Amino acid sequence: MTGAALKAQVAERGRALGFDLIRVAAPDAIPEAADRLADWLGAGHQAGMDWMAATPERRASPAGLWPEVRSVVMLGISYAPERDPMAALAERGTAVLATYATRRDYHDVIKGRLKELAGFLAAKAGADVKVFVDTAPVMEKALAAASGLGWVGKHSVIVSREHGSWLLLGAIYTTAELPPDEPETPRCGNCTRCLDICPTAAFPRPHVLDAGRCIAYLTIEHKGHIAPEFREAIGNRVFGCDDCLAVCPWNKFAAAARDARLAARAELSGLSLRDLSRLDDAGFRQLFAGTPIKRTGRDRFIRNVLIAIGNSGDPTLSEEAMRLLADPSPLVRAMAVWAAGRLLPPAEFRRLAAAQEPCEGDADVRAEWRAALGPAAPLEAAA
Repeated sequence: MTGAALKAQVAERGRALGFDLIRVAAPDAIPEAADRLADWLGAGHQAGMDWMAATPERRASPAGLWPEVRSVVMLGISYAPERDPMAALAERGTAVLATYATRRDYHDVIKGRLKELAGFLAAKAGADVKVFVDTAPVMEKALAAASGLGWVGKHSVIVSREHGSWLLLGAIYTTAELPPDEPETPRCGNCTRCLDICPTAAFPRPHVLDAGRCIAYLTIEHKGHIAPEFREAIGNRVFGCDDCLAVCPWNKFAAAARDARLAARAELSGLSLRDLSRLDDAGFRQLFAGTPIKRTGRDRFIRNVLIAIGNSGDPTLSEEAMRLLADPSPLVRAMAVWAAGRLLPPAEFRRLAAAQEPCEGDADVRAEWRAALGPAAPLEAAA
């Protein structure tokens, strides 16, 4: 069987499995990736994602990860939302979740299909295969662009003419020789909507993301306290941020995701900050079972919820912040202090601080009390 015939069969099988886009790249198709990765890492834009800096030679080239690879099959599945994800930002008492997070965990959805398609390819070609879904040192976006799946937008995310900015990516490395596709022509033109809308100015220049300023990183990957300079900008985004994706003009061609397994879960729509703040670990795990949110853990999630509560402008939510001042997690208690300081009248907050701060055993939480009180209201004057 010729490489072209094999490729056609793989594409047909992939579409039957639910992949929306299937293209092939040569393993040497991203020679510029090593230098770009080095520049990005050198600037510290990976923030706390230390794995990005580990074995960069394996990440920068498919052959660096697997010397035997001869072709890279890149696949995309649309997860385009049913409604505008930006609309919920105005509902300040409601939690905003990134679109992908309201669906079944894409790792589970895509990897199973990749394995099935890879098995089909291996059987047809007598070739070796490896599958990857965002869990190995693979530069999926660069390879997706090289394969013609789309192009890398100025927001550093793959943009497709058919599916806009709403694509989940997977890769199959194989020893089979498959004819590569041509790269897609970048079609962003002079548009900078994705850069201009970023609440935290996380793009120092087009195509470069400073993860340490990105709300998606801060609310999902970042394990510690979120710096005060970013808290107001987070608004009511409690898990991820879709802003730069949602404003992409190419989304007008993207129909809602056709795969039922990637449909939004109804129970994750319109969640109130009040209800979320009351989740214990068991409740958190139950509500978010099967979604990417579960992997972040309850404490980090409630940290984010408290930031949203502090931004809500709703004084009644101060009750939830005050209740969480006794939470076992310092991560939660610190943001409970911040939220309470934003919502309570100054005199009431000073009385609360006088009662609570002397009993606090964590230095970071005590620092939040001091910062919230401000230099004009020392704790000694609060009693």
